[in-house]
Amino acid sequence: MTSSLLTDLYELTMLEAALEAGTADRRCVFEVFTRSLPEGRRYGVVAGTARVLDAITDFRFDEKDLRYLRRTGLLKESTLDHLAQYRFTGDVHGYAEGELFFPGSPVLRVEDTFAGAVMLETVVLSMLNHDSGVASAGSRMVTAARGRPCIEMGGRRVHEDAAIAAARSAYLVGFASTSNLAAGAHYGIPVAGTAAHAFTLLFDTEADAFRAQITSQGADTTVLVDTYDVEQAVRTAVDIAGPELGAVRLDSGDLLEQAPRLRTLLDSLGATSTRITATGDLDEYKVEQLAQVPLDGYGIGTKLVTGGGHPAPGFVYKLVEREGADGQMHPVAKKSTGKSTLGAAKAAYRLLVGGQARAELVLPGPDEVAEFERELTRELTRADASPEWARTSLRPLQVPLIEAGEPVGPTRPRERLAEARHRHAESVAELGIAADAGPDGPVAIPTLTDGTQAARALD
Repeated sequence: MTSSLLTDLYELTMLEAALEAGTADRRCVFEVFTRSLPEGRRYGVVAGTARVLDAITDFRFDEKDLRYLRRTGLLKESTLDHLAQYRFTGDVHGYAEGELFFPGSPVLRVEDTFAGAVMLETVVLSMLNHDSGVASAGSRMVTAARGRPCIEMGGRRVHEDAAIAAARSAYLVGFASTSNLAAGAHYGIPVAGTAAHAFTLLFDTEADAFRAQITSQGADTTVLVDTYDVEQAVRTAVDIAGPELGAVRLDSGDLLEQAPRLRTLLDSLGATSTRITATGDLDEYKVEQLAQVPLDGYGIGTKLVTGGGHPAPGFVYKLVEREGADGQMHPVAKKSTGKSTLGAAKAAYRLLVGGQARAELVLPGPDEVAEFERELTRELTRADASPEWARTSLRPLQVPLIEAGEPVGPTRPRERLAEARHRHAESVAELGIAADAGPDGPVAIPTLTDGTQAARALD
């Protein structure tokens, strides 16, 4: 299946009207951004970029697609002839996958003719919104875990394809492993998992179940201990496996109360190295509550793969610049109440002071960029320049992703994911947010749209 039908009908009806009006070949710039972050979110995480690039390069209408469109009777034959020849030949720039975003961040810029770019809107947004929603929630969970490993285990809560994408997004932001074998096979993510309650219930006794699991998988396995009586289950498991028992998993009950008692019990049985893993409807808030409890890891599912209550960041795909009848490029913008946009193709930078993020600088047009660079140079050379200016740097956020229709950079899925995971870790570190600050807070840094605002942020 090609990616071409992963779109909405109105993309094609707009294309048809533009073809007939003679405006389809006008050069255009579309940008992807969100107007706000969910309340309490300090930042969002860009994820899904690699999947978007694959979808764009695979966006073509084969004979099966064209037959379906012809049967609908909604498009003219001339439009179908155009679609049969379609290939994206434009440019895409955007934030590197794993990068953080804020309100107004131009996370993706698509440059082509109107005909070349308009049809990509739905597939681009569906992937970026889903994957970034999971990644944005997952990053908060990893921070709350304070270095304790997190396992992604939400595959049964979403569509089977979304489950793979969710596992990828979770690993990107620092999850240690996934229970999803398809994600492990395709992306090289470590996989984890041992047994569920059904396994224990299969046997006549809990001891029989543990003995079968430990015999099959070795003493380092993880046994699920809350099917019946937790403390008795722990005693039984240690008796069978010995003090080398790998881990026990708690999937229910009051973890704040149970985990310390369980740790004490394990230690008293000589199983001092046996780990305790917690699962069961966890999110960043519950993980935060468990920070001082003797747990060794978390398995997180539903709240992660559904975006922690915010399954989509609200990314939109808007035309910001287009070629006019005069052959020149002109900024365009919506003026709608509550949905206004800022025209012109924009450059984005992370404003850093001593390596710490201070602002998101989003400058519309090359003139604004040049003016800010001049302003920065003037401030750095002033005799009375603030010490802050001397430690200031700009980190460009947009990188080339597709040039003239061809992807730029690595194309291997595992290599892309490794780069994104590294980028995310570095970007979060730039914010300097302490884990003890808790999951919620104000937006970490402001989004500034001119050099004067940036200067004020440093003075």
